[in-house]
Amino acid sequence: MDKSIKITLIVCVAALLAISILGIGFYKLVNPSKDVISIDGSSVIKVTPDLVTINFNIETSGSDVKTAKDANSAILEELVTNLVVLGFDREDIKTQSINIYPWTEWINGRSVDKGYKASHQVTVELNTSDASKIADAIDAGVDAGALLSYINFELSNTKQNEYKAQALKQAGEDARTKALAIAEGLGMRISSKPVSVSTSSFDYSPWNVYSYAGGTRDVAYAEDAKLAVTNIVPGEQTVYGNIQVTYKLY
Repeated sequence: MDKSIKITLIVCVAALLAISILGIGFYKLVNPSKDVISIDGSSVIKVTPDLVTINFNIETSGSDVKTAKDANSAILEELVTNLVVLGFDREDIKTQSINIYPWTEWINGRSVDKGYKASHQVTVELNTSDASKIADAIDAGVDAGALLSYINFELSNTKQNEYKAQALKQAGEDARTKALAIAEGLGMRISSKPVSVSTSSFDYSPWNVYSYAGGTRDVAYAEDAKLAVTNIVPGEQTVYGNIQVTYKLY
């Protein structure tokens, strides 16, 4: 056989072998071993809220955008001044949303243009150790002309991050404990490292101690809110952590 033909055949065979090897590797990559186990890990942690949020809604109207906006700003300024006089820090007074929109009313079967409305959601935050100041904050807002919307006991961002790490760590430990137990029952072992980790979540719900239910807003509604939070001691809230882990079985 011609030498050049032999070389060509050798190159072709080598190329086919390389393609086969690569194909097998790719198949293994996209079709991993079925000897795996997927486990849901979960955790439940009881925590005490460290933050009180008092939400006010400032609503104003006017014949034009500027009038509605200026009226809104005046109430906000008085609200902030009242709170600062009481000893609150300006950074504890946070804007959640601002909205200015056309105001129309349905009169005698037709839509009538009434001008504009401005809505400004403001939250006042204080530590739960200062819960005795809630009533003063309510008065400061209502006296300025703001409308009390709700009062929550919550977790600060710092505490949320702390408990999130703790909850997900415990969820991971729970998943591994379950995987080890199942593998042992099958007479097998699990890989030292997980094949994949997914569907991790952290959940908790603020404790709402007061929400305005609607109806006529008179002086009494603010008194009802103060009564609702009088002598309240923040109770434990539940934090949930969930995670899904896949291990290889041997």
